[in-house]
Amino acid sequence: MPGSLSGRRVLLRPLEVNDFGAWQEVRRRNRDWLTRWEPQRLSGAPDVVEDRTAFANRCSARRRERQRGSGHSFGIFVDGAFAGEINLNSIQRGPFQSCYVGYWIDEALAGNAYMPEALVVLARFAFEELRLHRIQVSIVPRNSASRRVVEKLRLRDEGTAVRYLEINGVWEDHVRYGFTVEEWKECSEDLVAEWIAGRR
Repeated sequence: MPGSLSGRRVLLRPLEVNDFGAWQEVRRRNRDWLTRWEPQRLSGAPDVVEDRTAFANRCSARRRERQRGSGHSFGIFVDGAFAGEINLNSIQRGPFQSCYVGYWIDEALAGNAYMPEALVVLARFAFEELRLHRIQVSIVPRNSASRRVVEKLRLRDEGTAVRYLEINGVWEDHVRYGFTVEEWKECSEDLVAEWIAGRR
C-alpha cells in the first residue's frame, strides 16, 4: 500500500476509515492503559473512539498533514491486525529540520518488542526519506514502559522539561529523548540488524 513501511514483524501504514472497527475495539479495551498518558479530550469535542465520523475526520486531517509534509501518522499492524499507532508530529523544516514522535500499543502486545521495531522503522523513514535532522520523544517520567522503548534503542536523554504538556488534565513533566541523523548514521546498521533483520 502507498505510504506503508515494513519491519520484520510490524507493518506501518496510514489509518483509513475502514480501520475504525478494529481501532475502536483496541482503544475501548485499552482505555485505562492509554488515557492516563494522553491529553484530555476538549470539552464539547466528539469522542473519536465512539464516533465513526470523528474518526473519519481524524483520518482526513492526517492525510492533509502528509500532503503538506507537516506530519506522518501510522497504524501499527502485527500479523495483519491493528496493534497501535506511531506518529511523526509537527515536522518543521528550515534550520530546525525536526519533529516529535508519539506512540502507543495494545497492552495485550506490550513487552514483545514490537514498539522498538516500529520506532526503528520510523526513524529510518524520518532520516533517510524525509531527510530530517532530529527526532524527539517526550515521555512522562513515571511511564516506565515507554521509557524502556527509547532506552533499548539508546536514544539520548536530554533532561526533563518541567510541566511540559497537559496529560489527562495535569501539566506533567516530560523526559526529552533526542536522536539526530548523525547518531542514526553511527548506529543504524546495528539497529536495523537487531530490530528489523532480527539478528539479535
